[in-house]
Amino acid sequence: MNNEKSSNINDVIKNQNIPEKGPLSFITGSLTSFLLCLFFYFISNKIAIYFAIHKPSNTSEIVQSISSSINTLIIGLSFLLTFSFAFIGLGLFIVFIRSFLVKKK
Repeated sequence: MNNEKSSNINDVIKNQNIPEKGPLSFITGSLTSFLLCLFFYFISNKIAIYFAIHKPSNTSEIVQSISSSINTLIIGLSFLLTFSFAFIGLGLFIVFIRSFLVKKK
């Protein structure tokens, strides 16, 4: 039963005339991703500077440890977001270059 459903779905997808993505789509996606990378890079820097200036001022060691861990997590996630957009932009740019080198069948 599942095999019949999957073959029917594949037939429907093949029958639809979905245009292939072209070089223009790749370069616009790449530029958009690089712009988002720059935007989030500046935000990540501001977050890191904010947490560097505003140290936790609690007397309890446990609270300071938890606060420091959360600050590190927030900074790490913001830079992860930044470099994810950078790698996506780089990948789309490579696909853009490759779209000129590969011959279509």
